[in-house]
Amino acid sequence: MNIVKVSCVQFAYKPISGFEDFESNVENLLNKAKGSDFVVFPETFTMELQYLIPNHDITRIHEFTEQYLELFTQLSKERKQYIVAGSHNTKKNNKQYNTSYMFCPDGQIFEHSKTHLFPLEPFLGVSPGDTIEIFQTKKAKVGIAICYEIEFPEVVRILTLKGAEIVFCPSYTIGEHGFWRVRHCCQARAIENQIYVVHSCMVGTPPIPEMAGWGRSSILSPCEDPWPPNGVIAEAKTNTEMVIHGELDLELLHKKRENGSATTLKDRRPELYKN
Repeated sequence: MNIVKVSCVQFAYKPISGFEDFESNVENLLNKAKGSDFVVFPETFTMELQYLIPNHDITRIHEFTEQYLELFTQLSKERKQYIVAGSHNTKKNNKQYNTSYMFCPDGQIFEHSKTHLFPLEPFLGVSPGDTIEIFQTKKAKVGIAICYEIEFPEVVRILTLKGAEIVFCPSYTIGEHGFWRVRHCCQARAIENQIYVVHSCMVGTPPIPEMAGWGRSSILSPCEDPWPPNGVIAEAKTNTEMVIHGELDLELLHKKRENGSATTLKDRRPELYKN
């Protein structure tokens, strides 16, 4: 068996007075993920750093990029884990992006900028990325779909056709309606593409109460025996900071793609899908 151990962090806003507090919060959660191959944090969980910015100006979060990169590069090497450090607002060529980084134990860093932006993001000055690609690691072929991206079937279909076995979905949804849109789409993507989806949520109330996160992180599989009937391998408590864990059998996944009861990936008919 080819088993991949994953831990999914449900991260909650907490008041902090320095970058060291943020670092301590991260390390405490990573301590609960010992032994996992991959650890996944939520979308823009570095928004917690707004406590360190005058007037909590979230458009300046990018000013912490260097510290963020140094921190997770070091943690990934020390802990010998792949860390999908959620996503972080970055600034390149005078444009801001919502960028997810995956830090590797060997020091390599993969990055993916969100291609499909939730309508609030352009209002905040965020620009879309323009690439959809998978990342080959020693443990699995993985892809990243940041929150709203998972609501577009084409994104995960492309990742799957390129070879993805696991899709990580760092997410930050404001309100329950937004959460369920993303969660239902995560489950649909897992079923239609016969992949694993790891959905990590940002929760809690920030300095701007209207931006409170709502979530229930989960690790999802196709709905087929011997996986759970509802396709939920593990699930967090609603709006509670915690870490959940799951073991993903990649050999089983490939077997089910060929001989499962619902071989949706193999049964595609792309000749019918043209406009």
